[in-house]
Amino acid sequence: MNYCCQPSGSPRRPRMTPASRAGRRPGDSGTREAILHTARRHFADLGYDRTTLRGIAADAGVDVALVSHYFGPKQRLFAEAAPLPLEPEPLLADLLEGPRETIGHRLAARVLSQTETAEGQQKITGLIRAAASEELAARQIRERVTEALLLPLAEGLGSPDARLRAALAGSQIVGLMMTRHIVGVEPLATSSAQTLAAAIGPVLQHYLTGPLAGPVTTP
Repeated sequence: MNYCCQPSGSPRRPRMTPASRAGRRPGDSGTREAILHTARRHFADLGYDRTTLRGIAADAGVDVALVSHYFGPKQRLFAEAAPLPLEPEPLLADLLEGPRETIGHRLAARVLSQTETAEGQQKITGLIRAAASEELAARQIRERVTEALLLPLAEGLGSPDARLRAALAGSQIVGLMMTRHIVGVEPLATSSAQTLAAAIGPVLQHYLTGPLAGPVTTP
């Protein structure tokens, strides 16, 4: 009597894994970057609160467990997907080496050029959208824009009331990014970086080096 349940010559049926049953892509060399790219778009389009790991996973074609495996919780994924699209330290050094009288225009031109690419726009819009509700994003803007760039810049120029000047310059830059890339106010949304740099450069110049009217008190 033959007790064998399957003939020795018949092929084995492949074992279905959860990933293959669900049609999800397993982890590979490009998966991490694909998740980051998708997350960056979600944070930019939806904001921090409405973005979910499950939504990112579904859009990237991976299992949500793989997103958590690579990045952990949403806060950590956000920190990696939406960093500030410029490095303050080398930018600060470049600005201070140039002429004082053109520093406003040069600052505007450099910041705008870094947010002209699709990736740069996604990073800055994701960061600004999230800053309204997520302390991690708000802190990143304060630390990287104000504390690491604009405050040392105002101090390096020898301007009095450096902290106030840095805050005013930061409000101009962040406000422009919001109206240009998030609200879509025209003609700001479609003007070239060169046009906008020429327009706001004198404003930044005044904030950083010009006289500030009225009594000023800073902490």
